[in-house]
Amino acid sequence: MVTTKKNQAPTDAGAAVEVLRDALAAAGIVLPSLGLDVASPSLNLIALGRVRTEAALRLADVLRKGCA
Repeated sequence: MVTTKKNQAPTDAGAAVEVLRDALAAAGIVLPSLGLDVASPSLNLIALGRVRTEAALRLADVLRKGCA
């Protein structure tokens, strides 16, 4: 994984996708279309893609708990 400092987000989009995929999996969430945005590689964007309603609600629940 490419990072710039301890506890700082990865600077590489590919590494960030894997970190996010692992974190989501630990929370029981799968985003089937999660990946690199190939339409704009110079922007280093991540495509979250489409997701089932159940996964979106689970993600919202996890985020709320984490922000509390």
